[in-house]
Amino acid sequence: MSTDATTTTGSDQPLEERVNNRSQRPNSEAFKTFMASSWAADTSELPGNDAVAPFAAARRAAVSARFPGERLVIPAGPRKVRSNDTDYRFRPHSGFAHLTGLGLDHEPDAVLIMEPAAEGAGDNGSNHQATLYFSPMAGRDSEEFYSSASTGEFWIGPRPTLPLLQARLGLNTADLSGLEVAITKNAGVVEFGGMRIRLLREVDMNCDALVDTSRINTGVDLEISDNLDGELTEALSEIRLVKDEWEITELKKSVAATINGFHDVVRSLDRAVTHERGERVVEGAFFARAREEGNDLGYDTIAAAGNNATVLHWINNNGKVNEGDLLLLDAGVEAESLYTADITRTLPINGKYSEVQAKIYQAVLDASEAAFAVAKPGTKFRDLHTAALTVLAQNLDAWGLLPVSLEEALSPEGQQHRRWMPHGTSHHLGLDVHDCAQAKAELYLDGVLEEGMVFTIEPGLYFKNEDLAVPAEYRGIGVRIEDDVLITKDGAVNLSAELPRTPEAVEAWMADLRKA
Repeated sequence: MSTDATTTTGSDQPLEERVNNRSQRPNSEAFKTFMASSWAADTSELPGNDAVAPFAAARRAAVSARFPGERLVIPAGPRKVRSNDTDYRFRPHSGFAHLTGLGLDHEPDAVLIMEPAAEGAGDNGSNHQATLYFSPMAGRDSEEFYSSASTGEFWIGPRPTLPLLQARLGLNTADLSGLEVAITKNAGVVEFGGMRIRLLREVDMNCDALVDTSRINTGVDLEISDNLDGELTEALSEIRLVKDEWEITELKKSVAATINGFHDVVRSLDRAVTHERGERVVEGAFFARAREEGNDLGYDTIAAAGNNATVLHWINNNGKVNEGDLLLLDAGVEAESLYTADITRTLPINGKYSEVQAKIYQAVLDASEAAFAVAKPGTKFRDLHTAALTVLAQNLDAWGLLPVSLEEALSPEGQQHRRWMPHGTSHHLGLDVHDCAQAKAELYLDGVLEEGMVFTIEPGLYFKNEDLAVPAEYRGIGVRIEDDVLITKDGAVNLSAELPRTPEAVEAWMADLRKA
């Protein structure tokens, strides 16, 4: 891998500079003069608005309506170090991505400032004027162009200019150098004529420091301010509970790419069986598809074979894939817009479910169908879980596994059936795999399903090898079936229905792919 550095010597060299000792960068004036010359001029025309631009504007207007007269600070966040001076691929905070429409790796350290305006006098008739602050691409006549491994085009490729992003997003843009003034100007106690600031906290420490210092210097109560910031975080989650048309399209893209990844995994199973770490073969097959068709994984892939399938978030993926066992694959592709799918199928590694595996699988499938049956506008979100768990408990009772009556197990004081499914049945899905996580319980768990909501349905049963409460033939079997669901005015649409769900259909699908 190439390196970026200036050579320095001496025992007094600061620690933070020593990472640069490994390479030698030319710094003569002759080099600098030549490097700044003979570059073709950019003659490209500015593009029109991205398709997401009007939708992002509507989202900003929704936030604006909640906080009139207040300055809102929404950072993208900085890069995060993976090892020494190499970073993880950058991903902006989901709240920032939602309000700007920026996905992929745009833009480290950027901050969206929503400045209050007179009622209805802001952008798109809102109560705020929004400006995106970021570091634009440096000119090729600047040293940054070739000297900065973090921001220089020579190192990381082209970056947008201020006019380019303004044209694409339909959003005012400004250089990041003006951020401090934009955040702190006329801040203070509202009762004394100061500006109230709300911040999306713990995303960018620099923004936290600027806002907190401003509050301390102007006598603003920090405890009250923390509550105000929390309300902004909450609002940014809650406005994502119902997806707009553009978001639904992006989620469908993610689901389609994820389905292709599941096809790839089935094709990889023969090789996985022969490999000491066959789960890694499975993981790698899916990851290749995620990078080919999307931006990345929406979350770490769970490629759990055998007893590992009874570990709810098994992401080590270092186990063997054995004939006769099941493979629980829980995976999702994140699109370039950052919207992710989240799908699970439990596959017979040899292509055929055993009698016990099929029985357990069918019970989970029946629970899933029960949740689908109540998934429609007007139903409470928590009712999906109740429907699925009731069916699972009925099966566990019929198999003689419950230590008490079915009625007692289903009571709030009982819950013995939850030994074999301790997780929830559904979660909202979108920019985050567990989307809208900061929404109030009355809008999430106790919320009523509305047209445009997207969530998962994912019941499961998990019988660990060490579980002496079940017969030996059940042990080491973990089954989960997870689909991505869109609520329409007519009911639930299974976005991931293309992937087979019944045992017979799964077996036929796997056989066809392996023949091919």
